Amino acid sequence: MHRKTPFYLAPLAASLALMASTASAGTLYRDPYLQKVGPDTATVAFRLASNCTPEVRYGEGAADQAAVSQDSGKAHAVVLTGLQPGTEYTYEVLACGLRTPPKRFRTAPVPGTRSVHFITVGDFGTGGSAQRKVTAAMVQRKAELFIALGDNAYADGTEAEIQNNLFVPMEALLAEVPFFAALGNHEYVTNQGQPYLDNLYLPTNNPEGSERYYSFDWGHVHFVALDSNCAVGLASADRCTRDAQKAWLERDLAGSTQPWKIVFFHHPPWSSGEHGSQLSMRRHFGPIMEKYGVDLVLTGHDHNYERSKPMKGDAIAGAGERGIPYLVVGGGGATLRDLPGSKPDWSVIRDNQSYGFLDVTVVDGTLTAQLLGVDGSTVDSFTLEKELPPQEQPPAGEMTLVVEGERGVAPHQAFFRATPTLQDATVTWDFGDGGAAEGEQVEHVFATPGQYTVTATATRGTVKQTATALVQVAQAESPDDGEDAPDSGTPEPGAPDVGVPTPGTPGASGGCAAGPTATLLPAALALLASGLLCRRRRP
Repeated sequence: MHRKTPFYLAPLAASLALMASTASAGTLYRDPYLQKVGPDTATVAFRLASNCTPEVRYGEGAADQAAVSQDSGKAHAVVLTGLQPGTEYTYEVLACGLRTPPKRFRTAPVPGTRSVHFITVGDFGTGGSAQRKVTAAMVQRKAELFIALGDNAYADGTEAEIQNNLFVPMEALLAEVPFFAALGNHEYVTNQGQPYLDNLYLPTNNPEGSERYYSFDWGHVHFVALDSNCAVGLASADRCTRDAQKAWLERDLAGSTQPWKIVFFHHPPWSSGEHGSQLSMRRHFGPIMEKYGVDLVLTGHDHNYERSKPMKGDAIAGAGERGIPYLVVGGGGATLRDLPGSKPDWSVIRDNQSYGFLDVTVVDGTLTAQLLGVDGSTVDSFTLEKELPPQEQPPAGEMTLVVEGERGVAPHQAFFRATPTLQDATVTWDFGDGGAAEGEQVEHVFATPGQYTVTATATRGTVKQTATALVQVAQAESPDDGEDAPDSGTPEPGAPDVGVPTPGTPGASGGCAAGPTATLLPAALALLASGLLCRRRRP
């Protein structure tokens, strides 16, 4: 008979089969998910099943850069810096001798870029089949970001429910689409939403430095997340107060320079569903949103879809008045509920038959939205229009960046000078180690060893120029180091490659225990294959 596998490869084939089955069982406890993605930064968060020091490999196309986690224990959030705006990156996690399959994400565009695509829905965190169908449909849209409208982890927002009803069923979406969330009343059941906040890494630009309410820019859209639970009195004063949130919202909207403003939270100011309108949100926050020209308000809470006419105060906006459309997008997975009574005159459309999500594009002065069912049907669609000033174009030429001290030993002081072609521009600096500065000429001390991407950004209005430089900072040599000490960066003859764990060392045997989904490949597999193939090549 004919043997399909040569004798000399039989041990390799058997070992590959055995180790492949071992690899399929070895996973992270929680697969990677994207947080706080901006034009030049992203946070890759995940949970380990056992303790080790993981790293994230990333890059444009090939994952050829590395960022080692600075966290200990099993919860990790690795911050990637020095990224390019509006650029697709590939990333993978290496942990405990295992590697996740490569995933991709796109950074936010330069602020002011007039093209944004996002998806949004609330009331989905059941872990059930309807949620999974909605998630699968959202993955197909390949949006730039995902806005979650609360009740993201039923029934009580416990640690186990956050894992099983949010991260497990939505892994494929959250691994490639940045996730910005608002708290729902079900998350508030457990310690006023604290477990949920402990699992997310959201912006912290309010005076309390909390993640309960925040804002961020994506392109030419300014997004604001509010904690409506706090606003209706469900939070203790040490966590959040309505008055503090109102004062912050007014300052935030007044300071925004983006032409489009979208606010999202959980309890709807306008709804004819089972829970109805939340009058406290309408009367305390509505006037502020009207004053500063908010274009759209997105909410959940009621398990249906509803879109209001443009509203002002407690009524439909009159002729010549500017009102705000309020949407309830609560068909993300929880049981759809009956709509009591007849449709009120302020309601354009309401639907409690379709699980689905809102898909929104904002291009120049046109916002187009569609409520898409899981079967691909369009349940509702609408368009908002506004006049935008002509977009200023950057002048020809590039900003130049001069560095004095590109290499040094920690603590290392470097000097930087930027020369933008934008006249009267403000230059800001991100030094890649958490430090920042402003001005065309600056200096900075890098306290710890590492490789840092320094980014200079010149801004005039909505026009920006950027330039980057790399600074290498080495570890100071120990006074006890002798001249004969071996170079730690050069392996001894015959020593194994540092990228492949040696049997008997941590990470060589698989490390992480079994968890939900992402299959990882043990590095020891490469070592085994290399050894067997080398044996075959010997004469």
